[in-house]
Amino acid sequence: MSAPISWMARVDAYLAYRRHYGFQLTSEVTRLQSFARFADAQGTEAHLTIALARTWAQASRRPTPLTWARRIEALRGFARYCLRTDPETEIPPCALFGPAHRRLVPHIFTQAELVALLDAAGTLPPRQGLRPATCRCVFGLLAAAGLRISEALALTRADVDLETGVLHIRDAKFHQQRLVPLHPSVTNALNTYAQWRDQCVPRPVCDRFFLRDDARPANRASISYALHSLCRHLGWQPRGDYAHHRLHDLRHTFIVRSTLRSYEQGIDGEHAVLALSRYVGHAKVSDTYWYFTGIPELMDIAAERFHRFAQGVQP
Repeated sequence: MSAPISWMARVDAYLAYRRHYGFQLTSEVTRLQSFARFADAQGTEAHLTIALARTWAQASRRPTPLTWARRIEALRGFARYCLRTDPETEIPPCALFGPAHRRLVPHIFTQAELVALLDAAGTLPPRQGLRPATCRCVFGLLAAAGLRISEALALTRADVDLETGVLHIRDAKFHQQRLVPLHPSVTNALNTYAQWRDQCVPRPVCDRFFLRDDARPANRASISYALHSLCRHLGWQPRGDYAHHRLHDLRHTFIVRSTLRSYEQGIDGEHAVLALSRYVGHAKVSDTYWYFTGIPELMDIAAERFHRFAQGVQP
């Protein structure tokens, strides 16, 4: 009699199946591997059941219904996959713990905070190494161009045209490509970084634009750790629903601040949002509206526009 297949092996097979069809998996991988470790440690269930799913979901270190619901959401696709070969599989209902998504308010950095963050990044250890410059340049690029962190770290030297000041994003979300023109100040900062990078790392092991001191490509974990460390050092508490400052908050900040500038300059709102949506690589303009957060400046503009509408004044 053959030994039962471990849950980790089943999860690995499912992830390989999804990747074969072009899905890029991030948080789903972490959650499903967590489930597999939990289920293998339990050793009592040969089939995926609602009871097992519920027990694992509620074993999260963050005991909130939203966290439990997101764990169930990740598990449902895996359950459908298991059902193909195991008819005793139970698919946990999507409403088991309520909705898995709600609009969490991000931290929108002020201009003063951005300046302080970039200044503080220059003090990271090692002071004469590449790490301070890499973190400072990545933070600045996210805030100035609204890139996703994955897009920034995937840039190669060939993708960064320092002559024309244009980035070539080759494999964005949903495998899209786009060109991102930069402000001259951003191009100058990238050029300064490139010179220091080549001095610190004369023989890199890859063609990535952003590197570590060991000549390997900069990675998300190290950049995120630097952001958290700097924010703690500066004594900042995140404004919003997240427990920590996030790299993605810099993208939120760029989109909100760009929209605010458009209103201040009297640019037509619909055209401005459409252009911004294309610039940041959104597949639909509705994705850009998702990023908007009611900071006081935007709320003042909205209130004034509503007042003018109520008075019958044409915009």
